[in-house]
Amino acid sequence: MPQLAKGGKWAFGWVVVGKRRNITIPPEAYHEYGFQTGDEVIFLRGSKRSGGFSIGGVAKIPPLFEKRILARGRVARQGRVILPPETGVQPGDRLLAVRGSGLALGLSAQGPIYELALKHPELEVF
Repeated sequence: MPQLAKGGKWAFGWVVVGKRRNITIPPEAYHEYGFQTGDEVIFLRGSKRSGGFSIGGVAKIPPLFEKRILARGRVARQGRVILPPETGVQPGDRLLAVRGSGLALGLSAQGPIYELALKHPELEVF
């Protein structure tokens, strides 16, 4: 997993939204955040700067984040997740999977980190 800039964010790679609004959580992120098949997950609103959203396990997200909850979902086999409409993404969208707060996996749709990642052809695509 490359670090995009010295002292900056670590990126797991690019995640492309499938035809059924599904994504595959990058394997390294799947293990780091402790996702398991069948787990209930919470989708949290991203920042205005990075757009996108975060995905975290229900047990890891503290109640103080309740106002940022967009929706809930489940992890399917092979780390697949169907994205609810509230995430605002469409099939074909490309999101940058980044190490977030430790509570949830960040999926950025824009912003400085996203732009920097475009200059890193070594990032995997999932």
